[in-house]
Amino acid sequence: MTDEIRSELGVLNDLNELRARIDGIDDAILKLLSERAGIAQQVGRAKKGEKIYRPEREAQIVQRLRTSNPGPLSGDTVERLIREIMSACRALEQTTRVAYLGPAGTFSQQAVHKQFGHEIEAQAEADIDACFRAVETGRVDFAVVPVENSTEGAISRTLDLIVTSPLQICGEVMLPIHQMLMRKPASLEGITRVYGHVQSLAQCQQWLSRHLPQAERISVVSNSEGARRAAAEPDAATLGSEAAAELYGLAVAAERVEDEASNTTRFLVLGNTDAAPSGQDKTSLVVGVRNQPGAVVKLLQPLADAGISMSKLESRPARSGNWEYLFFIVCEGHRQDTRLAATLSEIESRAAFLKILGSYPAAS
Repeated sequence: MTDEIRSELGVLNDLNELRARIDGIDDAILKLLSERAGIAQQVGRAKKGEKIYRPEREAQIVQRLRTSNPGPLSGDTVERLIREIMSACRALEQTTRVAYLGPAGTFSQQAVHKQFGHEIEAQAEADIDACFRAVETGRVDFAVVPVENSTEGAISRTLDLIVTSPLQICGEVMLPIHQMLMRKPASLEGITRVYGHVQSLAQCQQWLSRHLPQAERISVVSNSEGARRAAAEPDAATLGSEAAAELYGLAVAAERVEDEASNTTRFLVLGNTDAAPSGQDKTSLVVGVRNQPGAVVKLLQPLADAGISMSKLESRPARSGNWEYLFFIVCEGHRQDTRLAATLSEIESRAAFLKILGSYPAAS
């Protein structure tokens, strides 16, 4: 037997040993998953009718595993895996129904699966209004709606609806938005028009101006609608996600065509109640302020005095004669926290109007 053959046999033996170890680990993982699912069922029975989905508990599990993760898997990968496991365990007890801004293949659908996993009933709705109504009427348990984009700013319709809706924010999802240019052939040649949702077109306007300056830009109700059209029109392309490309049988002609590499959309999870404290929370509220000198500074001073960080301040014209401007505020902490509760009480005494929109776990 030659040295070369001995070397090959040694490599093969090592490979077989490694594969055997992987098989053993897979068997152990399956056993542990089954054990976890059984315990989750016991927890479900112990709740005696209480809600199955607990955003604060799931957030605590995710944060603990991200913190203790030894690698080489990334924190995002670990989070994705554990959320799918929790989704499957939750489904053993109850089907979670979630509305999102459809149709299928949109970034909103991706946000749903990032938060709830795939073992749910995801229902596409025609617009943001319909997402709110679906929860308010009890047709679904939760809705996931976009509220702001790091490039294009606030989603006005979501802010307008949440002021009057009885729904509470019980979670948030931060979704990196990577726009793909898609069409039947994987080429930029011969493109005369580009479809896309108005937000997507705005997020990619510089790239389109550089690479497809002559192509007409056509706004559609969703990127999925653009994908449907591009699939039937040889000289058309559309912006959207890889999921939409797979769904409509399109090729990716160019990847990540968004103008800002850090382009991210923040989504809200809406339900009939907000979440209990998780230890790393945010609270959203909306306040009304009369148009008086120094009114906004006076309103926000209690946050500064208490040392509470404010991560968002968004103004909108009010639709009532009682006050003139609404300010949407996101601050750190849970409204049950003693310090924040006292601060919110002080803000309410200075505001013309105050509504707490919900306290919820901060997204990873």
